[in-house]
Amino acid sequence: MANNPWRDLFFPAAREAALVEAVAPRRTFADVILPPSTRRALDQALVQIRKHDLLFGEWGLGERHDTGLGLAFNFAGPPGTGKTICAEAIAHALGKKLLVVRYAELESQWAGVTAKNVAAVFAAAVEQDAVLFFDEADAVASRRFTSMDQGYQREANAVVNVLLREVESFSGVVIFATNLAANFDPAFERRIRTHILFEMPGPDEREKIWRTQLHARKTPLAEDVDFRELAERYPASGGDIKNAVLKAAQIAIGEPGPDEKKQIAQRHFMAAMDDVVAAHRVMDQSLFGAGAGAAAGAAAAMAPWTGEDGGGEADELGALSSRLVEVEDALFSVPGSIQRVDAAQADVRARLEALQNTLLAHQAATHELLVVTSGGWERRLRHVATLAAASIVFAIIAVAVALFA
Repeated sequence: MANNPWRDLFFPAAREAALVEAVAPRRTFADVILPPSTRRALDQALVQIRKHDLLFGEWGLGERHDTGLGLAFNFAGPPGTGKTICAEAIAHALGKKLLVVRYAELESQWAGVTAKNVAAVFAAAVEQDAVLFFDEADAVASRRFTSMDQGYQREANAVVNVLLREVESFSGVVIFATNLAANFDPAFERRIRTHILFEMPGPDEREKIWRTQLHARKTPLAEDVDFRELAERYPASGGDIKNAVLKAAQIAIGEPGPDEKKQIAQRHFMAAMDDVVAAHRVMDQSLFGAGAGAAAGAAAAMAPWTGEDGGGEADELGALSSRLVEVEDALFSVPGSIQRVDAAQADVRARLEALQNTLLAHQAATHELLVVTSGGWERRLRHVATLAAASIVFAIIAVAVALFA
C-alpha cells in the first residue's frame, strides 16, 4: 500500500494498520548457513530471550530496573549475509509472529506523524505479542542533527528521540538490521542489548550455501559441477550465491535443445557468478571513483567493531550533497521567479498609468464645471469633487490590494 498523506491526516487508524506487515515465520536456523562466530552470537541471543523471565522475574532484576527490560538486537553486516532470515528464525523459535516495519508507510510528510507512527509499531508489537523487526534500520535510527536550522532536521531528531524512548520502555523482542551500522545514533549503543556482526561466509560456508540453493533430486546438474571450486573462487555472500544459482538455471534452460536433456553445468554457474560480480561493480560507481561506494559501505559497516571512525567525513559529504541539491533547486527556480517579478512590475505600471489617466479626466471635468457654473452650482460642484476624490481613493486601494495579493 502506497504512502497516503491525506489518509495519515484524517484516518490515523488506517495509517497504523498499514505500518507493519505480519509474517508467520516459516524459515528456521536450518535454512541459513552462517560463520561459526555469528552462529554462536545468535545462540547466546536465544538464551537471553528464553531466560528473560528468570533474569528479571525470579532473580529480581525487574524490581531494580524500571526500563530496559526488553531485548533489543542489532544485526549488522553486508547485504545478503542472512540478517532477515535470522530475524524470522528467532520469531519461529519463540513461536511468535514477526512484525516487519514498512518504511514507506512509517514516514509521513506531516510534522509529528512519523514519530507517532514509530510509537504505533511498538504498541502493535505489544498488542500482538510479536517480534518487531526494523530492516535497514539506519534509515530511521540515523545520527541526530547537531544544528536544527531546517524543519526536516527537527523532525528527524524528534523521530530518533521517540524511537530511543520506545526501545527503552519496550518489554518484548525488537531486532534492528542494517548494512551501515556507523549511521546509527550513538545513543542506541547502550539501549541495544546485543550487537551481532554478520560476517561474509568463508569457503566452507559458501560451499554449503551453493548446495542448499538447489533441489537435491529435481535440479539437473552436469557431472563437471564443482561447488568447492565455486566457493573458493568467488568470495560472495549468501544472497549473491542465490542470485547466481537462479541466473545459471536461466542460462542453461535458455540454450537450444530439448528441455529434458538440459543440465546446469559448471560454466553456467561461473557465467552467472561473473554477472553478479559485474553488477556489483556497476552499483559501486560514484563521483569519487570506481569502488568508492563499496569501500565506504564496508568501512561504515565495520566501524563499530574496528574502532575506525569514518563517520565524520561521511556526514560532511552527506551534508555537502544535500546543500548542493538545495542550491541546484534554488537556481532552477530563479528564472521563473524573475519572470513573475517582471510580469508583476508590468501590471503595476499599467495600473498606475490607468490611475493617472483617471486623475487627469477628473481634473478636466472639475475645471470645466468651475468655468461654466456659478451660484447654486457651487454646492453641486463640491459634491462632484467629493465623489471624484472618493473614486481616486478607491482606485488607489484597488491597486494596493493587487500589489500585495
